[in-house]
Amino acid sequence: MGDERHEKIQKRAYQIWEREGGGDPEHHWHRAEAEIDREAALPLTADDALPQTREIASTDVLEVEELARRTGISGDEAQALLDRLGTDRAAVEQAARGLKARKSAKS
Repeated sequence: MGDERHEKIQKRAYQIWEREGGGDPEHHWHRAEAEIDREAALPLTADDALPQTREIASTDVLEVEELARRTGISGDEAQALLDRLGTDRAAVEQAARGLKARKSAKS
């Protein structure tokens, strides 16, 4: 299980590095490690179950609407996140919640 965890962290750290256009690899590693550990600790419900591929199709209107409803962002914002971040559900969810938090802080 340790090798699998290491590989997940390595992949996620690289995804973070790509999204941010570079930066401190150690910082990306620690962020990825925290995300992977947090995801592993979360209980899944039927609503939260990931698709077999662990990916979401950005063209799936129902998925866009569900993301918007679940995270409290607009449908346009949800579609923009899916278009920008691709099919990595964890990255999309985190970005959506971050967007909602920033919007709430501004109010």
